[in-house]
Amino acid sequence: MLDEITATNLGIIDHAAVALGPGLTVITGETGTGKTLMLGALRLLRGDNAPKRSIGPGGESAEVSARFVGADGEELAVRRTVAASRSRAYLNGSAAAASELTEVVGSRVSIVGQHDHLRLSTAAGVRSLLDQALDRTGQKALDAYAEAWDAYQKLITEAKALGGDPRTIERERDSLERQVHEIESAALQPDEDDDLRASLMRMRNADALAEDLDTALRAAGDEGGGAMLADAVAALARASRLDEGLSDLAESLTAVADTLNEVTSEIARVALDLDADPENLAAAEARMAEIGTLKRKYGDTLGEIARFHDDAVDRIEVLINLEQRAAVIDAEVIAARAVLEDAAQALSEARRSTGERISSAAVAHLEELGFTSPVLAFTLRPADPGPHGADAIELLFASSKTLKPAPVGAGASGGELSRIVLALVLASGTADAELVAFDEIDAGVGGETALSLGAKLKALSRNQQVVCITHLPQVAAFADTHVVVERVSDVAAVRSLDDADRAVELSRMLAGLGDSTKGREHAAELLTVAATMSE
Repeated sequence: MLDEITATNLGIIDHAAVALGPGLTVITGETGTGKTLMLGALRLLRGDNAPKRSIGPGGESAEVSARFVGADGEELAVRRTVAASRSRAYLNGSAAAASELTEVVGSRVSIVGQHDHLRLSTAAGVRSLLDQALDRTGQKALDAYAEAWDAYQKLITEAKALGGDPRTIERERDSLERQVHEIESAALQPDEDDDLRASLMRMRNADALAEDLDTALRAAGDEGGGAMLADAVAALARASRLDEGLSDLAESLTAVADTLNEVTSEIARVALDLDADPENLAAAEARMAEIGTLKRKYGDTLGEIARFHDDAVDRIEVLINLEQRAAVIDAEVIAARAVLEDAAQALSEARRSTGERISSAAVAHLEELGFTSPVLAFTLRPADPGPHGADAIELLFASSKTLKPAPVGAGASGGELSRIVLALVLASGTADAELVAFDEIDAGVGGETALSLGAKLKALSRNQQVVCITHLPQVAAFADTHVVVERVSDVAAVRSLDDADRAVELSRMLAGLGDSTKGREHAAELLTVAATMSE
């Protein structure tokens, strides 16, 4: 159980340390004194969000701490600080993440908020209440449906990504295969376009080249410069025999003659290789046109055309895989849909069974809370499958069997909603934690009904620790521990009451006058009634 809770600079609470005993603890106080801050402290200790607005004016951080004592005497110390920059959590003195608080403390503490009745006015809230009450088999059905829904959605997403129409994929593949075939059929060679361009230049100007080469051969060959150079080489060779100093000149001139011979031989070879055949020229022109067509389609250079080819081959492989996947995914979607429908049916059956169990138990609680013949029932209608099942769920209520049941959000008053929330919490097992805290769920309730509600909370506290923030003296009268929150100037003070102070507080709650003799008499009478009803 929660043995003690401390809060420092939490909102308007400067410092408060409250010892809680077993049974029912009520927290009372005037409106605006900060009663709900004590439950805010519990929420922080459970690992809930730590809003910066919870930091009071007395410093740059707020701190809450608590000590839980187990049935075996083992203690658990929890502390949480909230600062403008971040919050910190500690379990038994060691740093912990907020998620660890949720796991360790959240399972021990259940909080029913004053606005929980609003959940009952929404389909999501009703569904959540029902699903939280599912037994182990029902939880397995809920988990199985969630898995089936995820699997189905993944297949649907994949099917859409395939393009929807297999013919679109086939058309793209056919087009790419034709392009790849066109490029491969051309059998392009590296730098072929540069070589072909030079060859075409020679072939297109073969006649002019032949004439110029012939002129060059005559001028440099045996009929021209070559003969004269040979005579010069011979003369200088003879002279070098007479004057050894001319040997280098003779060798140099001989080298020039050899070079001229090589050049004239190459000119002759080029002249012999000149191709003036019109058919060969036409073939080369056609090849250059073919390369030009490929460049217009696939890239400005042969390298770009090669890259286009490789990318197209890779894309074709992807498309083939897509076609193969598309051929089977429709069947997989159908199979996944069948699994989803089976899971939805199992979940619906579990929900229907749980709804009947909860509503039957809740009706019994409502009868103890002042209703004569109330009607409370969960209705399930088939709906399109969604993330949370294939059920349209409503919670119907009528305060008497003589009335037609209507959705809770529309057919119940504020006071009725408070009692319905309590009845459902008790019936659904959501208040099965070691400590369950109620935050003014008694709104709109009074008179004998308030006494019945107090008795119900008292009965609940026999098996677990119960904390209740209330404005009703009829409920407060059942407390084992009574805590009051008082506003002193801008600061809230929290203290536990002894019997005398408790009578004063109940008197204030009854008549607004703590020192009223009549009020104290009524308080004493109320305490007697509560004690009698608790037996």
